[in-house]
Amino acid sequence: MKRYARDQPSTFALLVPDAPKGENTDWTLEVALPLLERASGGPVQGLTGTSGDPFDAIRDVLATGAYDQVIVSTLPRRISKWLRRDLPTRVAALGVPVDVVTPGGGTGMRDLFSDSEKAGLPPVGMGGL
Repeated sequence: MKRYARDQPSTFALLVPDAPKGENTDWTLEVALPLLERASGGPVQGLTGTSGDPFDAIRDVLATGAYDQVIVSTLPRRISKWLRRDLPTRVAALGVPVDVVTPGGGTGMRDLFSDSEKAGLPPVGMGGL
C-alpha cells in the first residue's frame, strides 16, 4: 500500500469479501484497518461481503463505487482457494486492473508495511485476506 500511495494520490478500501458481518470480520477490520491506514498514510474504508463468495462481494463493491484497481491479498498459491478458483482473472474481467499479493510472492506483505514495522509496530499477519 505504501508503494501505491507513494506512486500517486490514492485512497483505499479493505473488503473482507467472504466473511459475513460477525465476530471474526469485526476483529479482522479492527486489527487490519489501523495497520493499513499507517501504511497508506490516510484513512481506509472497511467493507464486508455478505454472500460468502469473494467474487460476488468484489463485483458488488465495484458496481457501487469508483475504484481504479483491485489488490487481492491472499494465501500462498498452494493453499489459496481464491487463486485455485482464478479469482484475479475473474475480477479483471470486470474491467479493473488486478494486483495479487501473497506471502512470499513478488510483492511481499512486509514490503507493503515495512515502515510500520520499522516504527516498532507488531508484524502484520493478514490471514486469508
